[in-house]
Amino acid sequence: MRVFTGTLGTETNTFSPIPTARASFRDTMLFHAGEHPDRPAMFTAPLWAARERARTRGWQVIEGLCAFAEPAGPTVRADYEALRDELLGDLRRALPVDMVLLGMHGAMVAHGYDDCEGDILARVRALAGPKAVVGVELDPHCHLSQTMLDSADVILCFKEYPHTDFLARGAELADLCADAAAGRIRPVMSVFDCRMIGIYHTAREPMRGFVDRMTALEGKDGVLSISVAHTFPWGDVADLGTKILVVTDGRAAAGAALAERLGRELYALRGKTSARYFTIDQALDRALAIDGGPVVIADSPDNPGGGAPGDATFVLSALLARGIGKVALGPLWDPQAVRFCHDAGQGAQLPLRIGGKTGPMSGEPVDLEVEVRHVARAATQQFGGAPSPLGDVATIRAAGIDIVLNSVRTQAFGTDLFTGNGVTLGDKKLIVVKSSQHFHAAFAPLAKAVLHIGGPGAIATDFTALPYRKARRPLWPFDPDPLGGMRP
Repeated sequence: MRVFTGTLGTETNTFSPIPTARASFRDTMLFHAGEHPDRPAMFTAPLWAARERARTRGWQVIEGLCAFAEPAGPTVRADYEALRDELLGDLRRALPVDMVLLGMHGAMVAHGYDDCEGDILARVRALAGPKAVVGVELDPHCHLSQTMLDSADVILCFKEYPHTDFLARGAELADLCADAAAGRIRPVMSVFDCRMIGIYHTAREPMRGFVDRMTALEGKDGVLSISVAHTFPWGDVADLGTKILVVTDGRAAAGAALAERLGRELYALRGKTSARYFTIDQALDRALAIDGGPVVIADSPDNPGGGAPGDATFVLSALLARGIGKVALGPLWDPQAVRFCHDAGQGAQLPLRIGGKTGPMSGEPVDLEVEVRHVARAATQQFGGAPSPLGDVATIRAAGIDIVLNSVRTQAFGTDLFTGNGVTLGDKKLIVVKSSQHFHAAFAPLAKAVLHIGGPGAIATDFTALPYRKARRPLWPFDPDPLGGMRP
């Protein structure tokens, strides 16, 4: 079995002012053909699965470009085209192949390209030919386009949010595509458009039960795979919207019926699948009223994983104004402040201006007298068994608040964000994480409670306040009942 594998993607917040350029990929992941290290990463799970099968099944694996950027605004056109063409060039040199396994996000937008994945997959299909099996693993916060569906044989998404199952889904993709290449199955994809957008936290009900029921249907009656494509609500594109994707073994009609049944079940849950959001003061009041700690507070509007800067100071300013100590906060993106701390050295005390540098959605910079508690180069945190880069890190303490500053913009994933950078968590009353949901798997087990802040910041949780121009209507919550009471 001759297999080509590679990765190209990011998650584009079309409302974000931060450009995604080649440097953004270098900061997060940029491995040219054959350079991928001997460790897994979230969006290179298909490559990792292919490597394992090369060892156990004798596959011949040709590895191409693996590039991913932290979510931000649209990708610079020239940089997107150069990376795309590099990946396609790697594929061209690998031909002929039996399979193409790609790790992509599914919500990448570049200047001039609203559907980067569709653009890439159409070109991949043209190169690989009609007989090659093309499989794609996506983040559930994707936009499923018809071009993507027409160009691939198998598409599946992570099932979990937080995305702790990316390695399992990569293995599933590799095995389904191998079965298709060997003629053991004939995958057919069916999609139902739920005509809504939302946030779907699978760690709590009702989504936990929905995903479990959905998963239980796989492997029966010709059902090969079922995915919920959540969509990425902060991407203004024509294909915005939650969809159910069912892959069957040659049973298109049955797949379409199942996708619609599940889609309508999910549609009935609209508005009930996300966390409850509080103002900053409401969250702090609730947290302080809880006996003991720590209480974890998610600064969702400043989540870099959704394209926010990660340098907002609104929560920090509230903590300082209210004199609240015994707090850990991070990661706060501030490369300049990190450099000053590294120059001063561990143990130094200095005046430091932090945060509030990107724009109005970041708040005002905060001036503090700080103690440098810890410094590190090329630090990482763990997520789902894979390291995620933090860049250079400096941990500072001021007014009883330990703040982890980082130079590579990213969200909070693992508790080692703090514990690996000189911060103890057991004695904290509050832990403030710049993340929407991916922190949950690591932090919830140690939390007395988990609270989510809804604003202010760059990621609005009230979708009706965003200036969408391209999304196809009708679409909930902009329209009260887009499916119009239609029956299956």
